[in-house]
Amino acid sequence: MPAILTSRELGNIMRTERKRQGLTQAELAGLCGVGITFLSQLENGKETAELGKTLTVLTTLGLDVFIERRG
Repeated sequence: MPAILTSRELGNIMRTERKRQGLTQAELAGLCGVGITFLSQLENGKETAELGKTLTVLTTLGLDVFIERRG
């Protein structure tokens, strides 16, 4: 998987995975304990989205985050 360089790219990945799993925004928001508005903004690349909630959504979707040094 290529590096994710923007919040919009991360949001697109999350939206694609949510849809692949057949979940609506409302269903995923309920599973994560976040609001639908938060999830919508996150999927649309809001740069100031709360990190903790973002990680919760990623975990619920079964997506892992890795950090590695470039080069």
